[in-house]
Amino acid sequence: MSVPQRIAITGASGLIGTALVGHLKSEGHTVQRLVRRAPVAADEVQWDPQTGFINLEPLRGVDAIIHLAGVGVGDKRWNKKYKSEILNSRLLGTTAIANAVAELKPQVFISASAIGWYGESGNRAVVETDRAGDDFLAVVCREWEAAADLAGEVRTVKIRTGLVLDPTGGALGKMLPLFRLGLGGKMGNGKQWWSWITLHDQIRAIVFALENPISGPVNLTAPNPVTNQEFTSALARAMHRPALFPAPALGLKIALGGFSSEILGSKRVIPHVLQEAGFTWDYPHISEALAQLVED
Repeated sequence: MSVPQRIAITGASGLIGTALVGHLKSEGHTVQRLVRRAPVAADEVQWDPQTGFINLEPLRGVDAIIHLAGVGVGDKRWNKKYKSEILNSRLLGTTAIANAVAELKPQVFISASAIGWYGESGNRAVVETDRAGDDFLAVVCREWEAAADLAGEVRTVKIRTGLVLDPTGGALGKMLPLFRLGLGGKMGNGKQWWSWITLHDQIRAIVFALENPISGPVNLTAPNPVTNQEFTSALARAMHRPALFPAPALGLKIALGGFSSEILGSKRVIPHVLQEAGFTWDYPHISEALAQLVED
């Protein structure tokens, strides 16, 4: 963005949020971080997603609002209580932010979503116009995106994020220790499709959405999804390690509970909106991406 803007962000302390804040500041933009505690820095603004409270006064005149907050779907074993947390953190938080957007009227509202929208897609490629699935995360994503619509006439982008790759966190961060020990391998039968994007390209795509007149759902994934076996083989090659120890489906189900469906499930997602809008990926292929990410 050539003109410095004032941008408010929720979820600024997460993997994506931290990288995004750093990038925007490096480009000369002013970032205001929404925090759930009492502010201790000049760039912090208090909000409470549970009650819907947001201190709107410091946000008046903001150019863009980016909403990334929500409890991690893979942070804990899925039980009834945690599934309720996953849904409510997204539904309540997004409702509060979207209502604030409707009042503040920034130029653009970017709200997080996920490729969980599509549910189990098997080998079928899906794009933004495909209907939602019917499993738990698909239901969450439907509610999540519907809440974002409360922003009204403000240009709203719903970023359906895939598997974000970075060695410092997320799924890749959890996989690296095993692969370093030579204990990595495919998960389940390895035939399930994984739709991924590097954190680097994730940030570039969010900025692209800020700068360009796109709206509605946007798949934030690389244009070349891979099977789990292709992914784990590429990771093993990048680390110069074997991939000899597959994780059996039953073991994953026991260890992860309901979240195992996301590891063993198949989502072959194509980022059609970004492609049509002219976005280019710095890392469109998994081998080059992982080689860059895990180099010593």
